[in-house]
Amino acid sequence: MADWNPGAYLQYTDERSRPFTDLIARVPGSPATVVDLGCGPGHLTAVLRARWPDTRVTGVDASPAMIERARATDPGTEYVLGDLTTDDHTAELVVSNAALQWVPGHRDLLPALADRARRTFAFQVPGNHDAPSHLLLREVAARAPYADVAGPVERRATADPAEYLETLARPGWTVDTWETTYTHVLRGPDPVLRWISATGAQPTLQALEAADPALRARFEDELGTALRAAYPEHPYGTPLAFRRVFAVATRV
Repeated sequence: MADWNPGAYLQYTDERSRPFTDLIARVPGSPATVVDLGCGPGHLTAVLRARWPDTRVTGVDASPAMIERARATDPGTEYVLGDLTTDDHTAELVVSNAALQWVPGHRDLLPALADRARRTFAFQVPGNHDAPSHLLLREVAARAPYADVAGPVERRATADPAEYLETLARPGWTVDTWETTYTHVLRGPDPVLRWISATGAQPTLQALEAADPALRARFEDELGTALRAAYPEHPYGTPLAFRRVFAVATRV
């Protein structure tokens, strides 16, 4: 993938921020230092500041576009360009929001990521990879001519709460895991297409755009038609059910 698009990602800031707010609400105490792995465009630093006004935050992200946007809009926070799996920053709280699902084999990395936290390791990942939105994305992308250009869409599966508990539970730690399904009410034309175009569909869209902008437009038309059927619009908007999985591991 060429890079993330901060503007597209921030179209649904409130909906994308809500799981992070719910995650940090379960973090005990008041950490003096926080490392945010996969910080994106820095919009969630405000959530951390609202809960812990005096905390010192370091944001880490592998996307140059995201880091550039974060530094421009939040110059008072340190933002570092880096791979969240190899970055060696430590803090009282190490947190990650909707980023680990992009890391192959992320479950095997969780104990090492937790070890970077002097007090608490907390993360949230989407658990909706078999929802109609993602099933249809994989189905349409597998058709010709798109599959010949962009290849198949990987199913980025995440674990269930009990599996994350099993991975993180070890002597000296207490672990809290849970899941929540949010029903977001989206508005405007093709809102589900716009939602996934900023995240799960972005690698496919970028590959098609690079090959032929007309091919990307054709793909978006086919996918949009399928998504409108799966997520019909109502007078109040378009409901999108979105499952999230959470974990908070704290040193005893």
